[in-house]
Formats: sequence, structure tokens, C-alpha cells
Amino acid sequence: MSENLVEPARNRVASVIDLAQRLVRVPSRGGLDPYGPVLNVLEEWLFGHGLPHKRLMSPEGNLVGLVVEIAGGAPGAWWALDACVDTAPFGDESAWTFSPTSGEVRDGWLLGRGAADSKLAAAMFCHIAADVRAQAGQLAGGLAVLLDVDEHTGSFGGARAYLADPGIPVPAGVMIGYPGLDEVVVGGRGLWRARVSVPGASGHSGSSRRTTGAISRAACLIQSLDNAVMAPAAPGDPFPLPPKISVTACHGGEGFSVVPDLCVLNVDVRLTPSFGEDEAGLLVHDLIAALDRDLPGPRPTDVEVVAAWPPFQLQPGQEPAAALFRAAKETGLDPHAKTAGPSNIGNLLASHGNIAVTAGFGVPYEGLHGLDERAHLAELPKVYAVYHQAVVDLLSPV
Repeated sequence: MSENLVEPARNRVASVIDLAQRLVRVPSRGGLDPYGPVLNVLEEWLFGHGLPHKRLMSPEGNLVGLVVEIAGGAPGAWWALDACVDTAPFGDESAWTFSPTSGEVRDGWLLGRGAADSKLAAAMFCHIAADVRAQAGQLAGGLAVLLDVDEHTGSFGGARAYLADPGIPVPAGVMIGYPGLDEVVVGGRGLWRARVSVPGASGHSGSSRRTTGAISRAACLIQSLDNAVMAPAAPGDPFPLPPKISVTACHGGEGFSVVPDLCVLNVDVRLTPSFGEDEAGLLVHDLIAALDRDLPGPRPTDVEVVAAWPPFQLQPGQEPAAALFRAAKETGLDPHAKTAGPSNIGNLLASHGNIAVTAGFGVPYEGLHGLDERAHLAELPKVYAVYHQAVVDLLSPV
């Protein structure tokens, strides 16, 4: 890799870490903490470095992100870097060996919730935006840096506001700064989620009359869902993961003396190209129809679909993944392509006009979403240089 990119990356590390430390020290748990304070830290840095940016607002008028826009000197495609700055909850704080909002650097690790996912990436992308702005006149198209919140709630308010803003160019591709040095995530299973309301006969638990309550009916349905046979992938299918169905919540009844008349299940189905929304819906409805036929309730079981995203997978050589692989190779890194089992914000982006998405390449990490989250900093200069080189490559005039 050319020295004019490696040296700035090395020289940038101290400033990147300083900004990341400030972000980690501001609690921003999705759905629990206000997002304004952590976004204010970023906005202050962007103002101080003269980077053009705008606030992103939800339909309800809440601040859900910032977007930096760097236009090149010639027409061309826009590309985006994305890092969320809200985080998972802390969990049992007494079990941590350091404060979840530590922000300390110890033995080469940045410590605290969000260090890995994804405040270090947010700090890095802000600096890359500053570097790209300095050479924007020689580039084509443009770079957007999305700094979003409301991601860990699963609502993806920041990304949705970004996509909905008519004043922001739709990117040809997005690189999301999730951590992990060994992989570039180029795909993910989709999802189909439904809330299933299972009715039953209510009554006193001590009654001499036998009743089939909602929980008993729901238990039968759960067993059927757990035993459901998912269609295997066809021979030669390039998508490496099978579909999967899970019951993730069960709510019904209270106390001891009343047999409940309603039990509500959350059903999560992970989708593949050969097993999509239609197949998931048909499978769940068929199992429910069998329940209502074989163990009738007082009324039909109801299904409310609450989310549906398709799977995504970039093709070999497709940008922006190809640019990341080229840049990584020049630094001596050799990450492999991975299609992830969990869905992520890449599914949302990919479903919006087929935006090409990578959803992970970054520094090594530990404790993501768990105890003692931390990000390893020794590899940060190379990761920085890879993303910088990839962006410059994508924005270079043909």
C-alpha cells in the first residue's frame, strides 16, 4: 500500500482513539439512554474539523443520527461508511471487571460498551471523511458517513431516516464498520417475524370441568414449530446457510388459579434465497391450521407479521466488498468472505433499491454485547488504511 495512505493512518491513530474514548464514556444504550449526548460529541468534532454534515430526524421529530457528505469534483456514484453509536445494554454491571463506560486504554485494548460495536469505527470514519475532503477535488461521486443510533433496538431509526431523506444521494454501496479482522461480511440471512396469538378456554384451575387453556395450545404449537422440517438448500446453492425457525418469546397467564384464554408467541424465521417470506408465512400458517383443526380453540389463532427482510449476498468481485479485499491484500491482511447467520442493518439497506452492503471488517474484539467489551488497537492503523484506500479506490475517476 502506498506510503501516502499508510503514514496518515499511523498519524491518525491517537486522534481516532481520543474521539472513541469520549464516545465510550457517554452511555448510549439503545432504547434506554438519550441519544443526544453521544451525537453531540460527534457533532462537536465535526464542527471543529469543518466537515459538512446534517442531523437526521425520525418521523416523530427525534434526533436519530448524523450524516457527513463529501462531494467529489466530478460526477459519479456515491458510497457510504456507516457506524452506529448506540449500544447494547450493560447487563450485570457488577460482573464487569471495569466500568462499561470506562473508555480507558489498557494493555492495548479500548475498554467499554461500544468500543467494539461500533464507536471506534465511528471515530475512524469521521477521520477518513476529513482525509477524503482534503482530496475531494480529484475524486468522482461522493462519500457519505452515516453515524446512526436506534440500531440496537432493531428499529434502525437512523438508517431509515438516512434512506428516507430526499436530499441525500442514494449510495451505490455501504460499508458498515462492525468489528472483526478475519472476515468481510458480504451477506446475511433475512428474517420473517410474527406475533402469534393463541386463544384457549379460560376457567378456574380447580374446576372439575376439563378445559384446554391457551398455554396448553401454545405449547403444542411450539412443539410443532420446533419440529418443523425446513427445506434444504438446492445442490450448488451459493448461499451457505439454511433457513431456521425459533420461538423467542411466550407470554400468557398470571397467578395460579386462572387458566388463561390467550398466549402470545414471538416467532422468528431466518430466510435464505430459496426460503423467503412466502415460504415462511406458508409454513407457519400451515402449522397453525393444523393446531386449530386438531386442538380447536374458541376462535382461530391469529398471526400478525411484524417484520420481513430479504436475505442479501454480494457476488464475487462486487463492490464495495471487492475494494475492501483489494485494500486488505495490500496491507498484508487476508480476510475471507462470510455470509452471516444473524440479520443486520445490511438487510435493511439491501432491501432499499438493492444497495450493496458489507457488514463487518474491523479490529479484533472481545465481549461484544456481553461482559467486558473491548477493542484491540494494535491493528487499527491497518484497518484505517484499508477503509481509506477502499474509499479512494471507489471514488477514483474512471
